[in-house]
Amino acid sequence: MLPEFKPAWWMRNRHLQTIMPRFFRPFHKTRYNLSTLNTPDGDFLELAWAQPHNDHAPLAIVLHGLEGNINSFYAKGMMKKLKQQGFAVVLMHFRNCSREVNRLARAYHSGETEDLRFFINYLKGKFPSRPLFAVGFSLGGNVLAKYLGEQGQSSHLTGAAVVSAPFDLSASCEIIRKSLCKIYQKYLLDRMKKSMQRKLPQIQQQINLTPEKLKSINDLWQFDDMLTAPLHGFSGAEDYYQQASAKPYLKTIATPTLIVHAKDDPMLSVKAVPNGTDVSDYVTLRVSDKGGHVGFISGNNPFKPVYWLEHIVPSYFTQIVKKEQL
Repeated sequence: MLPEFKPAWWMRNRHLQTIMPRFFRPFHKTRYNLSTLNTPDGDFLELAWAQPHNDHAPLAIVLHGLEGNINSFYAKGMMKKLKQQGFAVVLMHFRNCSREVNRLARAYHSGETEDLRFFINYLKGKFPSRPLFAVGFSLGGNVLAKYLGEQGQSSHLTGAAVVSAPFDLSASCEIIRKSLCKIYQKYLLDRMKKSMQRKLPQIQQQINLTPEKLKSINDLWQFDDMLTAPLHGFSGAEDYYQQASAKPYLKTIATPTLIVHAKDDPMLSVKAVPNGTDVSDYVTLRVSDKGGHVGFISGNNPFKPVYWLEHIVPSYFTQIVKKEQL
């Protein structure tokens, strides 16, 4: 049985659960090696590998959130814990979230699953006998859930975990635009605009976006309507949200999958909270009243916070490995 989440008595506020973990781990380190994998369309994916010495260890893919990377606190923490539990771990940077600017105009978005499909097929071809898992956070969780639903029995994954995913993108966008006096929106927009600024020459080959127009964007919906949508073949922001939301795909998941969600998530709509009727029988739901967005901090000692996600996800994957070995 997987434990239920119980928030730390000193961190029951949803904004504290969301924000404070980033300050708990300013010097948290995880050893990794970087490599690049060329994609079929002439671009590349940057990978961060943290491998135990056992060449036969199960593999686990980590997918970061919006504008995340190998330095995201949740990614480093999960990679380190999975490695300690005997997994070989690799973080797949979404396009334009790596050190180098990607070659093509396209970037990444909440519903873009082709790179993940390509990478999973690559790993299965290279390590055909090793169990393969994936854990996705926030945007990466939506990508992973959509991929699982699209592929059904053909996901090539032994198990998966989805954390704080915006399964309903339109409703969740509305929440981010208002939450905490628009601080979350400003934080994300500043990072997104900076990320797109460095590849503006490539973007301008596909859509008409001047540096002045990019700089003037001050709203998340506007960013998706002016940039994300046209750059990736959608007619507008709402068309993108409708097509990229993973909620309709949860019923067709055929891979053992753990979904972790908090009802008090300040960055997601209540419409994004899944229930038993939304998911397939392969899905294990852990929906808690509290936890914030990719927070889930527990423990009794404020100087030694317990990162609950780093216990439940490796535990879930390990249980599946043991079942496979029976």
